[in-house]
Amino acid sequence: MAAILASSGASVILVLVYIAVLVVYVVAAWTIFTKAGKPGWACLIPFYNYYVLLKIVGRPGWWLILYFIPIVNFVIFIIVMLDLSKSFGHGTPYALGLIFLGFIFALMLAFGPSRYLGPAAQAETAGSGGGYPGQGSHAQGYPAQPAQGYPAQPAQGYPAQPAQGYPAQPAQGYPAQAPPAQPQQPPAQPQQPPAQPQQPPPATQ
Repeated sequence: MAAILASSGASVILVLVYIAVLVVYVVAAWTIFTKAGKPGWACLIPFYNYYVLLKIVGRPGWWLILYFIPIVNFVIFIIVMLDLSKSFGHGTPYALGLIFLGFIFALMLAFGPSRYLGPAAQAETAGSGGGYPGQGSHAQGYPAQPAQGYPAQPAQGYPAQPAQGYPAQPAQGYPAQAPPAQPQQPPAQPQQPPAQPQQPPPATQ
């Protein structure tokens, strides 16, 4: 009888611990969704919570189907956890914590100073150079850093020297001679036709 009571008591304790862990995990997931600008209650709905999580990290919604494929669902889970870590400004070590110590790192992500920077998968696809798209009314992310290096130096060397040499000399020689003037010819006189001899008047009878 005592053994039955002890085993039943241990079962009750285990159930209570499971319920407490579940409640804490739900609160953490609710807070993470709220930080990302999504409704917190979405974490309570089966399957829909995975769909919202995919939107938070920037993956397409049809990836939800991949969660139902064995082995593939484990690969998708790892990718999503990597994206979730980057979306909150963390790297691969933090993602490994979410994969192997999800309960602890989920609490750290929810109640720690981590800030949602935007869907990391979309930022990588768009080639944004490591930044994240802005959330809310103002753009969030890391500001662009100015190019580092030494300022451009002016070209060194001696200033351009003026062309050296003697000034151009005028052409030497005799001046060009003008051609001799041609004498003017008198205008040609029109030729008169030769005078016709007058015929004598005819003799009268």
